[in-house]
Amino acid sequence: MVYLAKRRRERGAVILSVALLLLFLLGFMGFALDFGHLFIVKTELQTAMDSCALAAAQELDGNTDVPARARNAGRAAGNLNRVNLQSANWSGMGNIIDADITFKDSAYAPTASGAAAKYAQCQHTQPNVPMWLLKAMGGFSGNAATYPATQNVVASAVATRASAQTACSIPVALKPKAGGVAPNYGFNVGEWVTLIQAQNAATGGEIGWANLDGSNSASETERELNGTCGTKVGDTLGTPGVQTSVADAWNARFGIYKNNSSPAANAPDFTGYSYTTTDWASGRDAFNDFMSKRTVFANCGTSVSNCESVTGLRMNGGFQTVATAGPNGEHQRYGKNRRLVAVPVVNGSNRIIDYACMLMLHPLSVPMSDAKLEFRGNAGSPGSPCTTNGIPGGTAGPLVPVLVR
Repeated sequence: MVYLAKRRRERGAVILSVALLLLFLLGFMGFALDFGHLFIVKTELQTAMDSCALAAAQELDGNTDVPARARNAGRAAGNLNRVNLQSANWSGMGNIIDADITFKDSAYAPTASGAAAKYAQCQHTQPNVPMWLLKAMGGFSGNAATYPATQNVVASAVATRASAQTACSIPVALKPKAGGVAPNYGFNVGEWVTLIQAQNAATGGEIGWANLDGSNSASETERELNGTCGTKVGDTLGTPGVQTSVADAWNARFGIYKNNSSPAANAPDFTGYSYTTTDWASGRDAFNDFMSKRTVFANCGTSVSNCESVTGLRMNGGFQTVATAGPNGEHQRYGKNRRLVAVPVVNGSNRIIDYACMLMLHPLSVPMSDAKLEFRGNAGSPGSPCTTNGIPGGTAGPLVPVLVR
């Protein structure tokens, strides 16, 4: 009997020990699961802040409307991410708002000025992230302070713009004017520059075709004109001839197509509106009008006959077709930034020394005809309208957004 009683007491002690051990392990499990949950939320939120800061920094071009544009871009990009175990609405606890996006000047002091803003910061607090097992522990122990039901998670990112290692440019080359030096190499912003189709290399401050891969193939020129990236300062460009297909690739950027090409397959710019001295008598400074034409998604002219007179091409009813204009038209549905382009600046050896930002003004009527582009400044200027592109870490050329903290 004594032996049986002793065994019963031992079994009771074991049960109590196991219960205490399970409670102890439950606490560790709670910490592991809940802090693992916090780590996931923190990682997801940091990705959203990085996206927000990079998108906002891309708008830091020194204009007065920078804060509004940067906040719109940052909010849109950041909120595309999913946070709190991939919740689309971030578990109903709120997304990035304008107040989460702030700016700093070159001395890293807070600023509200678009002209002074050099850094964009996105910082967001995701509140009330539930602590599942810790909440149960708090209820069980009566110590809600040690075992809170929720936690807040904070993430922040700061980005600026810096020169790219590589650029996405079109296959032409710009030579400085005599005595011209950086940043504008003798050109004036708004000046129209002639692309000489009949010559293989740029001469006398004009521009000519120049293959980005260094080859002399006209078919490579067409391929690169459809879109290519990877050129960098120091590359030597080729000097190709010109063929009909090059004009086709050029004109697609204006929403003008033939054969089986279409806006869906080869995106136009947001507008195909064309500028020549026939319809733009000053022969310079068409940029502001171009930007206004983008807002209404205008095509190459006010009518088919106007397109034909401006471009010298036969449009609808001929062998060319034109992207449709206006809201819900093809320029809006398929449009991209395709006429504000980075153009390599080369030295006498056809080696890239820098990049200019230029506006493609009008289509090509035949491959060997001259074309005009408008000089819009150095592509690395803080106020350059050229879209940023490429890998950060270079010394010249288009500015790209880069995280700094």
